[in-house]
Amino acid sequence: MIEVIVWILLTLAIGSISALIAKRYGVEYIIGMFACFTVVANIIASKIVVFGPFTVPAAVLVYSTTFLLTDFLSELYSEKEAIKAVFVGFLSNIVLVVSIWVAVQWQAAPFWQGQAAFESIFGIVPRIVFGSMIAYIVSQNLDVKIFMFFKNKYPKHLWLRNNAGTMISQFVDTIIFITIAFYGTTPMDILLSLVIGQYIVKWIIAVLDTPFLYIVKFIYNKY
Repeated sequence: MIEVIVWILLTLAIGSISALIAKRYGVEYIIGMFACFTVVANIIASKIVVFGPFTVPAAVLVYSTTFLLTDFLSELYSEKEAIKAVFVGFLSNIVLVVSIWVAVQWQAAPFWQGQAAFESIFGIVPRIVFGSMIAYIVSQNLDVKIFMFFKNKYPKHLWLRNNAGTMISQFVDTIIFITIAFYGTTPMDILLSLVIGQYIVKWIIAVLDTPFLYIVKFIYNKY
């Protein structure tokens, strides 16, 4: 469990470094990292891993970090830049889905023996892809809107807007994805356990990302 916490902190640190680079070279570095993380999340999501007593997709770390990146954009730049990142990420994932579909369908070389394994990992399940895309576009936009609402209403409480936006939007994300992807194919008690487990893990990551937001904002203000 300790090593998983270390991996969470490392992933959040990587996202935070992109914000520090953006301070010198431009906001595009955060937007680019956001798109990168969303694509990586969809590539590795097919592996199910153990987080304490819960089972979650391996993508939970990088995907949760995307909410920290939109918080960086909302706090340090503007709502417009955060929304821009969301749509860049959405387009990036469309490219990913189309590219994977083409790669799976493309006839393999006669000497290549990895087609079955390739299809088992990257084979596209339309319902899961649809659920993922809908959950993404709704929750990411919601995160930005909630963050900006609390920023305008309680400008001194950075921790509040960071956690409120992320925790609410992550809950919505989990509900939408699990419902669209698995409703009707999986018993209700298992669906409920998936929702609770994933949300608790995302909530833990949301709490851990708060210090990173404070540190990056301090550096922006000081230098």
